[in-house]
Parts: sequence; structure tokens; C-alpha cells
Amino acid sequence: MTDYLVSLTIWAGLYAIFALGLNLQWGFTGLINFGHVAFATLGAYTTVLLTLQGVPIPIAAIAGAILAALLGLAIGVSTLRLREDYLAIVTIGVSEVIRLVVLNEEWLTKGAFGVQRYPLPLDFTPNLFTKLVIIALFTGIAIFANWQLWRGIRRQWRESGEIAGKSYQPRTPIALIVWGVLAAIAILALYINGTIALSDYDYKAGLMVAVLTVLVLVFSGLEFLARSPWGRVLKAIREDEQIPRALGKNVFWYKLQSFMLGGAIAGLAGAFLAWQLTTIYPTNFEPLLTFNAWIIVILGGSGSNAGTLLGAVIYWAYDSLTRFILPQLTIFNDSQLGALRVMIIGLILMVLMIWRPQGILGKKEELTLGK
Repeated sequence: MTDYLVSLTIWAGLYAIFALGLNLQWGFTGLINFGHVAFATLGAYTTVLLTLQGVPIPIAAIAGAILAALLGLAIGVSTLRLREDYLAIVTIGVSEVIRLVVLNEEWLTKGAFGVQRYPLPLDFTPNLFTKLVIIALFTGIAIFANWQLWRGIRRQWRESGEIAGKSYQPRTPIALIVWGVLAAIAILALYINGTIALSDYDYKAGLMVAVLTVLVLVFSGLEFLARSPWGRVLKAIREDEQIPRALGKNVFWYKLQSFMLGGAIAGLAGAFLAWQLTTIYPTNFEPLLTFNAWIIVILGGSGSNAGTLLGAVIYWAYDSLTRFILPQLTIFNDSQLGALRVMIIGLILMVLMIWRPQGILGKKEELTLGK
């Protein structure tokens, strides 16, 4: 169970990084990207192929993120001046082109045979001091997570109270308390489990700490940017790009920056995906990854980085629970169970769109959902 929870934490963490890139593009800038997996594909294959050539792992991961950003530049230059639906169509096509190139260029990517036996980060046996340092870092991450949870609940409570004082009864705080308690329990359980895993260190435990460390850095950086003048311009573009254009802002350049940065973040997530899988195949990078990221962003709340983290935790908690619970219903076979799980998550999203269309931590007054 300890190993399973460690693996679940890694999956939730790398999907959170992946979805944060999409949230920057769509949630903050309004750019519809249905080919987000293309950036992860480039990041993953660039990282593992460079490490096989002797390039240090951190440099290879940065190179993968840069290449993913350059893909964003290539897509953005050709499409960002057009309407949003053109961008959506182009990104789907590009993601499939990238996957087919990876599948067919066997001289470079090994094609359907996949890339195997590449170097992995933190794959070593630490001494006692190193182990204590890693556990201390993990403890700091848990403290940071609880601090961000408290800040998010307090901010949502205050904003809900202000709205309620104007028009309707404050129902949101009750839901926030429930979500907050559940999230705090989840953080505590994962922290205890992670500490136990780190005390008996293996590669997956080290990868868990690496994923969460990068997640904290990406989240903190995006939170800083979202509250900066740059982030406010992105939100203005999302709402009505004619207004920032009338104020002298280069809308195209801001869109391009957002698209490239979101792609670089997804490329970094692709590197972690490769390290988690330890062997990568073209089938690991199908469009389903993109739509999983969309589910996470919509569930947590578009335009909310904290919501994206919460969406990733809820999505993987749902995935884990249904993987164990639904097989107990012997009236369904394996293929039917897969379809049932998809139907249930679709039903959850439908209910959420009715009850809280902005997502769990999203801000309805900040989005043009009712226009």
C-alpha cells in the first residue's frame, strides 16, 4: 500500500504540473489547446534521448522544456492571430503529427519498440544524512501545501462572504470547509505515507520528492506571475482582448509568451512522465492525456492554480477508488468497467457545471461563463 500511494502521489504531482501549463494557456489567457500532450511528448523524448547520450539529467530536462517552448512558438506564430477555433484545430493536428513522427522515426525514437534503460534521477542509495535532508525537504513541502490550502480557503471564504452580502445566502463557505478538511486529511495521509517510504528509500520515493519539489516551484512561479502586471494583462486578454489592445498592449506577444511558457511546463511534466514509466512508447502520449488535463482544470477551476492542484488530487483519488471499488460489481466485465468509469467522471463534470460552473476554486465573477 505504501508503494501504491507513493506512485499515486507521483501521478497526481506530474499531472498537476502538466495541467498547470494548460491552465496558464486557457484559464488565464483563453487559448484553447487540445493538443497539450504534444509538448509532453517532446519533453519526454528529448530528455531520455539526451540522457542516453550522456547529458546530465537536469540539463536534459531543461532542454526538453525549451524544445517544447519552441514548439509553442512555432504553433503560436502561425495561429495566434486567427480565431480561437483555428488554434484548437491546429493543436490537435500537431499533437498527432508529433506522435506519428515518434512512432515512425525508429532511427531516433525506436518507434513502437520504445525507449528503455535510460538514466533515472535520484536512483541511488542515500546515507543517513542525505535521507534526513530529503525527509526535511518533504516536510517543508507538506507545510507549504497546508499553508496554501489555508490561504485558498480564507480567500474563498472572504470573497464568498462579500458576494453573499450583496445578493444571496453564503452557501460556498460550507462546501469550502468540507473540501478543506478532506484536503488536509489527504495531505496528512500522503505525508505520513511518504515519510515511511523515504525512511526505506527507493527510486520511486526519491522521484516523489522531486516531482513535488518541481510542482511547488512551478506553482509558486505561476502564482507570482498571475498577480503581476503580466498576469493581469493575460486575464484582460481572456476577457476581451480589444481592451488591452486599445491600451497599447501587444496582445499577440502576450499570447505567444503564455503559450510558450505553458508548453515548457508541459514539456517538464513529460520528463517526469518518462521517469515514472521508466520505459516510454508512442502509445503513452495519446490525446487522452490532454483531455485528462482538461478535466483537472475544469474540475478545480479554470484560472486558479490552487484549483488545478485540487483537481489533480480529486481526479487521481477518483481514479484510484474506482479502480478498486468498481471491479467488486461483478455485473460488469473489464471493458464495461472502463466505459463506466468514463461515464461517472462525465456525470460528475455535468453536475459540477450546474452546481458550480466555475469549478471548485474558480471565480465566477472573473470569468465570462455567463456571457
